Amino acid sequence: MAESRTRRLKPRPPRRAGPGLARLLTRALLLVLVTGLAVAGGVAWWLQRPLPLPAAGAELSIEPGTAPRQIARDWVAAGVDVDERLLYAWFRVSGQARQIRAGSYRLQPGDSVRDLLQRMVAGDSVMQAVRLIDGWTFRRWREELARAPGLRHEAAHLDDAALMAALGLAGRAPEGRFLPDTYLYGPGVSELTVMRRAAQAMQRTLDAAWAQRAPDLPLRSPDEALILASLVEKETGLAADRGRIAGVFINRLRLGMPLQTDPSVIYGLGTAFDGDLRRADLRRDTPWNTYTRRGLPPTPIAMPGRAALQAALHPEATRALYFVARGDGSSVFSDDLAAHNRAVDRYQRRASPP
Repeated sequence: MAESRTRRLKPRPPRRAGPGLARLLTRALLLVLVTGLAVAGGVAWWLQRPLPLPAAGAELSIEPGTAPRQIARDWVAAGVDVDERLLYAWFRVSGQARQIRAGSYRLQPGDSVRDLLQRMVAGDSVMQAVRLIDGWTFRRWREELARAPGLRHEAAHLDDAALMAALGLAGRAPEGRFLPDTYLYGPGVSELTVMRRAAQAMQRTLDAAWAQRAPDLPLRSPDEALILASLVEKETGLAADRGRIAGVFINRLRLGMPLQTDPSVIYGLGTAFDGDLRRADLRRDTPWNTYTRRGLPPTPIAMPGRAALQAALHPEATRALYFVARGDGSSVFSDDLAAHNRAVDRYQRRASPP
């Protein structure tokens, strides 16, 4: 039998990349490197280039708790001509998105995206405040803003219609559209920016209150709720009476009775009102005269606060149809005219002027 022979195989040496493959790998690595450098350079250029801004610049007031994504969106709405997604991405990639501080900020031509974020993270060093008081009229609000120190006054030459158009509310009456509150602003911020914040705050508050309104109210829209709230605001002298005053107005609306509220008559008189409301004034017909016209007036008569909005949309259940001021801020409520007349005789002793 023949012996089997075992063949010993020599290990093959590893293949070396040929000249062509090596060149391909080198080129691929160089391409990746160049692309990375180009991307990095592009990002650096984008961060440092002047932002596309309106000629007058752009400004924004950031409320506490505003999300970084919303801040990016608001800057674009304020006139910064960049993709809001890129702006938000920079906030996130920088690691400083959660360090942005509430405040008022202004961008000038030449400012970059990097400048924008650094400014918001540093925060405003000096903040001032202006207050809108519950029950103020729009005219009174404009006067307060005109006196506010540090504001840039751009609305002095605008009439009410032009001002509302500048705020993005063209065609809407200004009365009642601004939420009473304290508004902070930085030096050089436009009064239009403060007014825009107040208008947006009122719209948010009104929408939320309307969504939570009591059922079966004789109100057809949020605007009617705003009008009613302004009447409640001007008639309320004591906070505890606010809900019942709203209840009286609701009862009258349901019955089709005139609301007969003096503040609306005074509002309709405008600058002709001299401080004394006469019987002749009650008979002088204007769109806001709730003695000569039934239902709600065409617009609010003042800026209602949050409490008045809540009262208008959650009125106290009452049978009262009348109320009269005691003279100490509180009111006496009556279910019928005879009781009301007795209350008038008791608490309104001074005869009304002819």
